[in-house]
Amino acid sequence: MFTDIAKIYIKAGNGGNGAVSFHREKYVANGGPDGGDGGKGGNVVFVVSDHVNTLIDFKYKKKFVAENGENGGAARCSGKKGQDVIITVPAGTLIKDAASGDIIHDMSDKEPFIALTGGNGGWGNTHFATPTRQTPRFAKSGIKGKELEVILELKLLADVGLIGFPNVGKSTLISMVSSAKPKIANYHFTTLTPVLGVISFAPGESIVMADIPGIIEGASEGVGLGHDFLRHIDRCRLLIHLVDVASSEGRNPIEDFEAINKELENYSEELSERPQIVVGNKADLIYDKEISEEFKKYVTEKGYKYFEISAATTKGVDDLLKEIRHQMSILPPVKVYESTYIEPIETDPDDRSVEITRDNNVFYVEGEWLLNVIGSVNFEDYESLQYFQRVLRKSGVIDKLTEKGIKEGDIVSIYDVEFEFVL
Repeated sequence: MFTDIAKIYIKAGNGGNGAVSFHREKYVANGGPDGGDGGKGGNVVFVVSDHVNTLIDFKYKKKFVAENGENGGAARCSGKKGQDVIITVPAGTLIKDAASGDIIHDMSDKEPFIALTGGNGGWGNTHFATPTRQTPRFAKSGIKGKELEVILELKLLADVGLIGFPNVGKSTLISMVSSAKPKIANYHFTTLTPVLGVISFAPGESIVMADIPGIIEGASEGVGLGHDFLRHIDRCRLLIHLVDVASSEGRNPIEDFEAINKELENYSEELSERPQIVVGNKADLIYDKEISEEFKKYVTEKGYKYFEISAATTKGVDDLLKEIRHQMSILPPVKVYESTYIEPIETDPDDRSVEITRDNNVFYVEGEWLLNVIGSVNFEDYESLQYFQRVLRKSGVIDKLTEKGIKEGDIVSIYDVEFEFVL
């Protein structure tokens, strides 16, 4: 079964609590505090696997929770970090926030993505000793791990997408030009799932072609199979629009052509403007040359490049491949979706005030809500840092720092985080 959309719950591990402990040793009086810090909670990490091409596994498992960090111990022993939870997805999977629909990340490369960072461990009482408070009997609790409901949506990573009505020869064409072996039969919806095939032009030069299940009128509104799979041509750099110019099923080629393009437009205006090559297939079965000539004139007058082929006999296929190869050399790369998601801050919106104090070129920023933000940020991850910067701008912290006279190169200190201010 091909599954290309799933909804799951993910949660990062909680940070362990800091320990309250005092050094005990024979002949050593008043050894002082030695409570260790709690361990960091585990992260929720998405990774791409070449051995997975569907989201079927998420039909049965929908909850993914990382391990909590261990509590701190005596003798300054820190708690153990919680184990990450690893979620394996196919290349091309979009991770979306279920509540807003915003894109969190596009899994289009081989890099792991930390969707949720585990909560930081709390400080042990060692950190709270001062000359005037030598026996602190308190420690800091660990920060809770974030939780989120996300939608996983698979959008195939293909350079070229084959579109057209059912039974126009898409499966036959992809089987002739690549090593893909889709099921082929003379009835509608032989192809029930998208099929990917690799076309090699030369050593080190290849592209991926996708055979998309037949689209029919009303597909953009949920009719037939096309609606379920239109998302898989969202990324395609080039569309190959196959039409049965032999009218072997009694349909008019021009009407078929316009019907499919109308469905693309209804689904996405951007998709309807994607570069498109029109291919008149089943040329070996043409019995009324007037119909095929009329169709050729119609599409060429609209500015489309047109090729007449017979996928079954390979007539005209080489010329089509040459044009596809040329288009691949000049078209932009496969689309990668940018993140549009900003994590909501779970505090009273009226209580996002900050207090900024200045000591020479160091600006100290305090605000209780910022503790939760810091606890959710992985400062070693570029995207996580970008998110942190967006929160500071959206919440007005940057504007307030500017009002206080901060300049580029000055230091911003937010609790235990310090960074150089950059305009």
